[in-house]
Amino acid sequence: MIAPLTPLEVASGLVLGLGPARLPRRRRARDSTPLEALEASVRPALERPPCLVSFSGGRDSSAVLAVAASVARREGLPLPVPATNRFPEVPETAETDWQERVVGELGLDDWLRLDFGDELDCVGPVAGAALMRHGLLWPCNAHFHSPLLEAAGGGSLLTGIGGDEAFGTSRRRRAAHVLGGKVRPVPRDALRVAFGLGPPALRRRVVRRHAPRDAWLRPAAQAEIVRQWTELAAGEPLRWRAHVRSLSRLRYLDVGLGSLDLLAADHDVRLVHPFVETRFLEALAAAPPADADRTRSLRAVVGSLLPDEVLERPTKSSFDGAFFSTHSRAFAATWAGEAADPAIVDTEWLAGHWRSENPFGRTFTQLQASWLAAQRREQEVERVSEPVPAAASSQLPRG
Repeated sequence: MIAPLTPLEVASGLVLGLGPARLPRRRRARDSTPLEALEASVRPALERPPCLVSFSGGRDSSAVLAVAASVARREGLPLPVPATNRFPEVPETAETDWQERVVGELGLDDWLRLDFGDELDCVGPVAGAALMRHGLLWPCNAHFHSPLLEAAGGGSLLTGIGGDEAFGTSRRRRAAHVLGGKVRPVPRDALRVAFGLGPPALRRRVVRRHAPRDAWLRPAAQAEIVRQWTELAAGEPLRWRAHVRSLSRLRYLDVGLGSLDLLAADHDVRLVHPFVETRFLEALAAAPPADADRTRSLRAVVGSLLPDEVLERPTKSSFDGAFFSTHSRAFAATWAGEAADPAIVDTEWLAGHWRSENPFGRTFTQLQASWLAAQRREQEVERVSEPVPAAASSQLPRG
């Protein structure tokens, strides 16, 4: 079970805040390097074949695939199988060139490629089955892994979830590197250092300008999202270990991974996310602070397992077009605000937005919540409308 989303989280598509700490405050002696910790994390999955790797061709999934292939070859275990969902009709999802480059570089012959049309629409048959079975999941694209989990049935699935958090850049991390003399300062670093060392009130004032502004939310709801987002962004620790410790507490990771665990249990799959495993975060926290540059940070961990051209790639695909397709548009065409809190959502604005060409992905959680409510209401109507069996009707009171 995952904690139910609040009405504001459903409407905004955002899960903010921090959960309980998973890493101790005190510094521990480093038992392993981050790479060794990644290797230890992927090993149990390799030992339970088939071991699939959710593989998009992006840097994080490529790194996990490379580490898993290296461990399998060294220890005589079955090689991992890259597993890729593809959407030929949605050009912005295309990653074929990058994918082929990585798979070829790693010398992997087995590669599971699944082609989809509208089946992975966020209220399509795959998502719909998951929603009806488990209730509302988060994020709205959690069902993206369902076909991969089905293919891995009885085995394991590795993902690159958490790579953005472990290797991402930020103002305060850059400021810490400048102050520590680890990078050559540039003119804008003066502002970054001022931000990094500034009091909380100053940091909140700066980051508030970048908080999400969502036209479909009512003013009070929008103000609460800005407040929560600002507190989280402004509270990012300056010290490296405290920063990694805060990553382990991100509530949206807990909620998202909990949703995936439910889907994995449907197929008896061991689901492993090496970049958010405690052993990796402990090793990352105990290691020298990661570079402020994402590419160099990732290279420092996976070393020579991947070519520089893969580690340095600046692009990332978008899947919104695959998640909001024929099924979503059919539902949105008749939606009149059902199952949306009118005190939080401007339902008229949102209804029009869902009928536009490219709806915003963070509205899809509300779409799923409304669709799920409609399905359950329809089921209840059908249940009430069912004729009473003859044997049962004879037991009804007469009078």
